Amino acid sequence: MIYRMLTSLVISLSLICAVIGSASANSTIVVGGKKFTEQQLVAEMTAQLLRANGYKVDKRADLGSSVLRAAQENGQVDVYWEYTGTSLITYNKITDKLSAEETYKRISELDAQKGITWLNPSKANNTYALAMRKVDAEKDGIVSISDLAKNVAAGKSYKFASNAEFFSRPDGLRPLQEEYGFEFERKNIVRMDGGLTYQALRDGQVDLALVLSTDGRIPAFGFLVLKDDKGFFPGYALTPVIRTEVLEGNPGVGELLNDLASKLDDETIAGLNSRVDVERESIEGVSKEFLQQSGLL
Repeated sequence: MIYRMLTSLVISLSLICAVIGSASANSTIVVGGKKFTEQQLVAEMTAQLLRANGYKVDKRADLGSSVLRAAQENGQVDVYWEYTGTSLITYNKITDKLSAEETYKRISELDAQKGITWLNPSKANNTYALAMRKVDAEKDGIVSISDLAKNVAAGKSYKFASNAEFFSRPDGLRPLQEEYGFEFERKNIVRMDGGLTYQALRDGQVDLALVLSTDGRIPAFGFLVLKDDKGFFPGYALTPVIRTEVLEGNPGVGELLNDLASKLDDETIAGLNSRVDVERESIEGVSKEFLQQSGLL
């Protein structure tokens, strides 16, 4: 009698565990993304890849950086692609200058305490950069940010387009100017949406613009990225980050995203960005074709 009761209990517990495991594996994965093209591409690729492998997906790919991070910490977003330098400086308030490997190790340890796991980083390093039209940079003898600083110190005036976030973030405009020893006049700083800075520079509305180094519009519009010769900007390796609880319940998600990360580098992501921003192809179509050509679909 006791034996039968124990046997029944064991079977019942096994069934409960199986149901819980099945629910975890079959629960909806919420995929997040930021507002700009590169982020929307990796979010769409993530969603397509997971759906093709049997996962239910809810994609929310139009969020601000801080909002997206908070949503993941609060359990509202399960996975998205983040940049190592952003987590280091903006979310974890680390100002030490670290190598790419040291940055990844530090943020992995710090974010693990918040229930977030960093998967394998890609080779795409999308750091902030300053860009000029090539013809103007050549005319003014500017190759690096130090060259720019010398020209400003000599009285040359430049109008600079920046997004609002860079204007105020801890690895943003003010510390950049302090590092290089120059300062734009306030009237010459034009804050606008990040996607509009490229058009403003191309159309001659400004002389300099904040850009992301893997953006496909840089070569398409004939821009020169100024060399960060003092190494102000940290590495910003594009990396999938996932809530640890979700990864433990769905280990296959980590494997799929590590495979996708291994296919991405600067040239590849810049080319994908260009197809969307310059050639006006759809994010969905570009994402699907890339996954297919990479053997992931």
